[in-house]
Amino acid sequence: MSEKKTKSFVLRVDSDTMDAIEAWAADEFRSTNGQLQWIITEALRKAHRLPKRKKGGENENDH
Repeated sequence: MSEKKTKSFVLRVDSDTMDAIEAWAADEFRSTNGQLQWIITEALRKAHRLPKRKKGGENENDH
């Protein structure tokens, strides 16, 4: 299996938004980082912006 690569970046979020994200993460038993990743992935999925996957489950860009 191929290993997913991750990239780190700094994200500036106002304190009210961060408080809401942290509370949501706690409600879902996720870390704040995990919740942000889930929110982004869901938004990309709903917008049909995720890369198409090959039959083997790999992304086309993973070579």
